[in-house]
Amino acid sequence: MLKTFADMRRVAQEAPPLRLAVAGGNDPRVIEAVVIALQDNLATSAIITGNANEIEAGLPEDVRIKVEVQHYDSAADCATAAAAAVRDGQADVLVKGHVDSTSYLKAVVNRDTGIRDGGVLSNVTVAEMPSYHKLLAATDNGIVPFPTLDQKRQMILNTRHLYRGLGIETAKVAALTATEKQSDALPATGEAAALAQEAGRGDLPGFAVDGPFGYDVAVSAKAAKTKGFSNSPVAGDTDLLLFSNIDAANAVAKAWKFHGEANTGSVVLGASVPVLLNSRSDGTDRRINALLLAAVIKNGFLS
Repeated sequence: MLKTFADMRRVAQEAPPLRLAVAGGNDPRVIEAVVIALQDNLATSAIITGNANEIEAGLPEDVRIKVEVQHYDSAADCATAAAAAVRDGQADVLVKGHVDSTSYLKAVVNRDTGIRDGGVLSNVTVAEMPSYHKLLAATDNGIVPFPTLDQKRQMILNTRHLYRGLGIETAKVAALTATEKQSDALPATGEAAALAQEAGRGDLPGFAVDGPFGYDVAVSAKAAKTKGFSNSPVAGDTDLLLFSNIDAANAVAKAWKFHGEANTGSVVLGASVPVLLNSRSDGTDRRINALLLAAVIKNGFLS
């Protein structure tokens, strides 16, 4: 089982390298991440759309032979061309560069030219923190504002290749709410219980789901014991936190980064390939971590 991003890097460097398609590469942080990926054998090639002069100026000589630059002026054209490279089988991962998120995601979900896999697109952030004993992930912190029960079910299933690639046979999912008691005033509590029942029947293969849980019960064995959840297969040992709204998920994932000393990476799932949608505040390290997650997911597809 892979427990750190260093573990992921080791496996990624031993596996077939990724082929990248970058939408809007005229961003120094994006180019830096692509160059590191190519130099460290995490990627074998990159198609980069955007301002050709700016992109080529940022490429060192040793990687230029591995890069195809396609000049486009608008964000929409950059995103569409990068998605087309994936759709045509020229790339394994789609990377967001210097384009707005709306244009980028429109290119992903376009019915005629996009790479959506037919289900729900969802974002997952994976964190490695000194305060937790293994990798901890949150979903959805970037795409779905208020997921329905059906969408929550799909958000869980979207992560199956990620956990398969991490070597986790049964991923433990905590359905988070403000309380551990079901309440008509909090519909998410009923949905959490429904998902737990489905997983118990075997309807979510590869996942153990429990809830409704507060955050403390999900991540602390001590809190789980105090509140009477010692027998739960998930409480205190969660792999994936399933949130009921994007505000809570986004705030928690950012709190990990800024207060939890977390090493993180994020990826959008539900397309035909991993889709990278980094925050503008993310540095090169988190962009590389996202590529490592993409490599893990690719291995999960193949296993």
